[in-house]
Amino acid sequence: MSDNTSRALLGLTETSLKKCLARLSGVSAGTWELSGMNALRGTVEDAVKSHDFTNPAASAVYFNLRGALPLTAIMLFDPEDMECISKCFMGYSFPRGRATTPTEEVMLLELGNIVLNSLINSAMNALKLSLMPSVPAYLEGDFRDLVNGLARGGEPKGEFQIITATLTMRSDKRVSRSEVLALVPEELALRFEHLPTA
Repeated sequence: MSDNTSRALLGLTETSLKKCLARLSGVSAGTWELSGMNALRGTVEDAVKSHDFTNPAASAVYFNLRGALPLTAIMLFDPEDMECISKCFMGYSFPRGRATTPTEEVMLLELGNIVLNSLINSAMNALKLSLMPSVPAYLEGDFRDLVNGLARGGEPKGEFQIITATLTMRSDKRVSRSEVLALVPEELALRFEHLPTA
């Protein structure tokens, strides 16, 4: 990945996520911030490894987009942080049970939908594209479960330009982190590199 490509993708992602997190901080019970970013080249496995898997299970909300904007966008959560996530997003905590409940899954889908659509809409606007909105999908499991699930969802093969962003959410003394991942095919990444700068 060239330095110009990395800078273009990182810049677009940073701008999009900072705006989205500022809006979330203004309307939700938590404080949301972008606490780290990285660019690398690799496979979907390399992308999923950005989650630390201290807890062997992780929750993933994702889009696999095709056609004019062929990219995969993923948001990863630690299910053990459900109390903090729900407090920050909904204003009240879901006590953590033995498994993720349907209500918690819906909450994560809604949160992931907001954050990932912000990123996707920024990409579409930059490329002057108009696409029908997609519905995010949900996965939960260990590292291999997530990689296999993304593949079944249509994850393209090969290597990508991968942008990883770490989000931190805080409410009272609770703190949780989430990762946002964008897997961008080389041909699409080059289109962002050649966009005029603002």
